Amino acid sequence: MNQFVNKRGRQVKHAFNSFTEYWLTDASFGVLLLILLFTVFVLPILIEYGHVHALFVNTVFLFLFFTGIWSSRFKILIVLTSILFMTQLGLRILRFSNYDFEFYLAERIVGIMNMLVFIFLNIRLLFRNDEVNIYRIIGAINVYLLVAILGAFVFEIIYLTTGSGIGGDVVLEGIDKDFALYIYFSLVSLTTVGFGDIYPIQVMSKMLSVFLSTIGILYPAVVIARLVSVRKS
Repeated sequence: MNQFVNKRGRQVKHAFNSFTEYWLTDASFGVLLLILLFTVFVLPILIEYGHVHALFVNTVFLFLFFTGIWSSRFKILIVLTSILFMTQLGLRILRFSNYDFEFYLAERIVGIMNMLVFIFLNIRLLFRNDEVNIYRIIGAINVYLLVAILGAFVFEIIYLTTGSGIGGDVVLEGIDKDFALYIYFSLVSLTTVGFGDIYPIQVMSKMLSVFLSTIGILYPAVVIARLVSVRKS
């Protein structure tokens, strides 16, 4: 009996170690890219046409934040990401419970903190050594998409705290469904496309949209220069 328990314990430990080690390898960039592509380009369509419940939308974000826990070997970062994830999970559980208090704003604030740490961790993984391969290119794309999601969250925070943010052909409801509009405008700002159908109407939104446009211009140049310099050396 003890041998069976010990064997099972070793198997569980091995599986756990394999899982944690995987998220520190270049191969994990590919899986994260699939998650981000779904979150940024597919999820907004499903939300807009009412094909998904708000619980599913929140589960997608929670899973995204969960992967951030395993993206570092440093204990302080593991503890920080774990605390942020558990806080995010707790707030979302409370929101879907029978409590009358509104936790949506608090969720988004913690979500921004989560996303900032997640972007930092992915940048560390991206430039952790001088190796250049296809996975590093994918990792650079991941950071770009994470910045777009971060921008969407900040646009939402601005609306929730001031009552305005973006205008045009939009109807904001202050709920999860608005993510489809925010991620669209965040990407439009980040890519400096500027279609004009949606535009910032409040000073903080205007500055955020300019900031995203600046990042959208500078980030590819910095990453390409970094990867090319590493390749030559």
